[in-house]
Amino acid sequence: MKYQQLGTTDLKVSLLGLGTMTWGEQNNEQQAHAQLEMALDYGVNLIDTAEMYPIPPSQDTQGATERMIGNWLSTSGKRDRVVLATKAVGPSRNPVRPSYFRGGQAKLDRANLFQAVDDSLRRLKTDYIDLYQLHWPDRSTNVFGQLGFQAMVDEQTVPIEETLQALQALQQSGKIRHFGVSNETPWGMHQFLLQAERHGLPRPASIQNPYHLLNRTFEVGLSEFSLREGVGLLAYSPLAFGLLTGKYDQEALPANARLTLYSRFKRYLDPQARAAATRYVALAREHDLSPAQLALAFVNSRPFVTSNLIGATNLTQLQENLESIHLTLSDQLLQAIEAIHLSRPNPCI
Repeated sequence: MKYQQLGTTDLKVSLLGLGTMTWGEQNNEQQAHAQLEMALDYGVNLIDTAEMYPIPPSQDTQGATERMIGNWLSTSGKRDRVVLATKAVGPSRNPVRPSYFRGGQAKLDRANLFQAVDDSLRRLKTDYIDLYQLHWPDRSTNVFGQLGFQAMVDEQTVPIEETLQALQALQQSGKIRHFGVSNETPWGMHQFLLQAERHGLPRPASIQNPYHLLNRTFEVGLSEFSLREGVGLLAYSPLAFGLLTGKYDQEALPANARLTLYSRFKRYLDPQARAAATRYVALAREHDLSPAQLALAFVNSRPFVTSNLIGATNLTQLQENLESIHLTLSDQLLQAIEAIHLSRPNPCI
C-alpha cells in the first residue's frame, strides 16, 4: 500500500480508502466486517462513512453503516489502526436528499454539527473522529449531477465562517481531529480557505468529490486548489457505480447490481455514458487488464488524489479493487485514455 499526507495535517492515509455506503442496504454486518478485515490486511487505513449511510438513504436504515463499523471497532480493538472519516448532512432542498435529520432542520451550524457528531460518535463507539466532513454545502449549488448553477433568491444559509467556528469548537473539544468538505465547488473551496485564513479558523484537510474516467470535471476548477493549497481529493465513485467494470456492457442489467436495483442513479445509464464506458472497458481488455483495475489505476495516478475510495458488495470485487494498487499504467495506455476522454468527455457528471 502507498500512503499520502492528508492535507497539511500530521495524518497519512492509504492511497486506497474503503467506502462503506452499501453496508446496511446491499451488505449485512458480517459482510461489512469481512470487508474491513480484508482492507486492513492490504494496508488500507482510511475508512469513509456518513451519518446518512447506507445509500439509497432511508429513515429506516439511517445510521446502520456507522453502527456496523462501531461494532467492528468495539470487538476488533483496531481503532488505532484506522483513520476514521464520517460526514454530516447539509440542508434538504431537493426531493432526493433526506429531510428527516434533526427535525427537518439539518444545516451546518453549531447546534446541528454538535448533535451530528455526538450521534455519530455513539454509533461508531469511539470518542473521536479523525476526519469530519460536510456531506454537501449548506447553500444551493450544482452537485449530484446538476449541470448548471441557479442561484436561489433570498436563500437562507449558514455563513461559512459560522460553520468553521463550529468545527473549531469541535476540534477543541477533542471530538474531531480534522475536517473536510464534500461535493464542493471551486467557489466554495475558495471561501473555506479564505475565511479560515482571515479569521484564524481551521482549514479543510480534504475534499471528497466524484472523480472517475466518466467524470473528470474535478480537473477543471478544483484540482489546482488541491495541488496549490494542499487540500487533496478523496475520490468517490471511482468505478462510476460499476459502469466501468464492464458488467453493464451491451445494455446489460445484471441481477442485484446497483444500477439495476436503484433508479435514482440513472444518469450512469445514459447512452453517452454507456458508450464511453464500453470504450474504456474494451481498452482494458485489449491490454489483458481488468477494466475495474484500469479505471482505479487511473485515479490512483492523479497527483491531486490523496485517496481513492473503493467500494464493493462482495470480497471478490473488493480484492480485485485492492489489487489495483499494483498496476501502473503505461504512457501508451494513458494516451489512449486521453483520446477516449477527448472524444466523449464527462458523460456522467
